[in-house]
Amino acid sequence: MSNSADTPGEPPAGPVRAPRWRPVRLLTLAVFALAGLLFVTSFNTARGTDIRTDASLLRLSDLIEQRSHKNAGLDETTAALRGEVDSLAARDDGSTDAEDRRLAALEAAAGTAEISGSGLTVTLDDAPPGAHPAPGYPEPQANDLVIHQQDLQAVVNALWAGGAEGIRVMDQRLISTSAVRCVGNTLILQGRVYSPPYKITAVGDRKALEKALAASPALQNYQLYVKAYGLGWKVDEHKGVTLPGYTGTVDLNQARPAA
Repeated sequence: MSNSADTPGEPPAGPVRAPRWRPVRLLTLAVFALAGLLFVTSFNTARGTDIRTDASLLRLSDLIEQRSHKNAGLDETTAALRGEVDSLAARDDGSTDAEDRRLAALEAAAGTAEISGSGLTVTLDDAPPGAHPAPGYPEPQANDLVIHQQDLQAVVNALWAGGAEGIRVMDQRLISTSAVRCVGNTLILQGRVYSPPYKITAVGDRKALEKALAASPALQNYQLYVKAYGLGWKVDEHKGVTLPGYTGTVDLNQARPAA
């Protein structure tokens, strides 16, 4: 007699094998997971998520404005400290009159000393909103209606060529390391940000300065845009104007003075 407990008519019991994942099943699961991810993303977008937002640009603009205000405060602090240093140096000064005169001349040339005299102010501005071309001129492009870096540089260079003894752009005195640069529609000067209208003031002989402005080829070209599209151009004469001395840092980060 057999000792087997198998029930007649049923297959013999054997070891249980773990289920095998076939490539088709794995691919199916991946497709469903991707579909779910797309569904969630579409749901969030439908709820009001702006996938084309310019929030990053707004944050950058806010950061630039914040840094500009911070730099302005630092400039004021630097000016106050420099005033205290100058006062202490003058009190304990052991230099001769000749050395003092030489120092004053160097400060005037460097732009760190206050300067007064006759002069003029040039104001540049963007064209008014909705500007239309003058008769005979083509429709303007966006770049035709705004002030560019080369326009500001052309005014500054012309004033230097006209014998300006000192120049101030907006509220800052220019020195030898100053860079007039524009980013977009804003002026960045010595860590500060400015928007149009831009005012450039020079101390010097008014007739010579005006002659230099009129003789500049770059400004002659600018005048065509003034006539065609209404870009701002104004020159105000001053019998007496005072430019404060530059109060920022004068340290050189890259260049070194020649021996």
